[in-house]
Amino acid sequence: MQQQSPPEQLDLAGMVADLNSLLRLKTTVIGMKMFATVEEMTAIPKIRRPSAVHTTDQIVSMASRLGWTVGITADDLVGAQCRAVIGLAPQDEKFLAGTNYVGVWHGTAEDARKRQEALDVVAFGQYLALAVSPLSSGRLDPPDICLVYATPGQMIILINGLQYTGYKKFEWGVVGETACADSWGRALKTGEPSLSLPCFAERRYGGVPDEEMLMALSPAHLAKAIAGMKQLAKNGLRYPIAPYGIQADVRAGMGVSYAGKK
Repeated sequence: MQQQSPPEQLDLAGMVADLNSLLRLKTTVIGMKMFATVEEMTAIPKIRRPSAVHTTDQIVSMASRLGWTVGITADDLVGAQCRAVIGLAPQDEKFLAGTNYVGVWHGTAEDARKRQEALDVVAFGQYLALAVSPLSSGRLDPPDICLVYATPGQMIILINGLQYTGYKKFEWGVVGETACADSWGRALKTGEPSLSLPCFAERRYGGVPDEEMLMALSPAHLAKAIAGMKQLAKNGLRYPIAPYGIQADVRAGMGVSYAGKK
């Protein structure tokens, strides 16, 4: 995982309140944190430990859909795919071959290998455990990344907030199945905001509804997005985006949204 400077102290509960006010989110904003030892993870207040084998998608949704604080090790996950994305298993030859996906998700062994090689994952050997928790709980103080589930309309306002100052063009990829590599895998690996279209497994096992996308980003990036969205809201650019009318004369509306301040 990319080394970062010590994070500034952030009001996580206040950030969540601001985010919900700005975007009217339906799903709990959560944090995710990696741990070098199992003992560090189990020391988190009110941590729950699974009694069954799960996918990482299920663990994430226990926090985002049920409001639980949950900690896991590699033994709690169903297989190498879930483990490798968060650095709890190696990307060895067996993993890269992707044999289980041939004839199911991909037509040839070459296609399966290309997909496996395309995944953004946390380097193996640094961590032994992971925990997820509602961001407002403050139990992961601070988390490595925050996970925000939102509709496309909500998500573009969040992205606009990130781009309000210090603009950069975001370029994200889609690996297809194992889309968690596009979100939390990439964000943990690079420290950069990472958007994904939740895949079949996230929707089937994690219960992610059809209309939601997922943004994974550091607490500092989330704070930046919130500050940007507050300014956008002052400028009349806010969620929900009110339809103007497909047959209306647009000049009055465009004059407010795009003409700039005099």
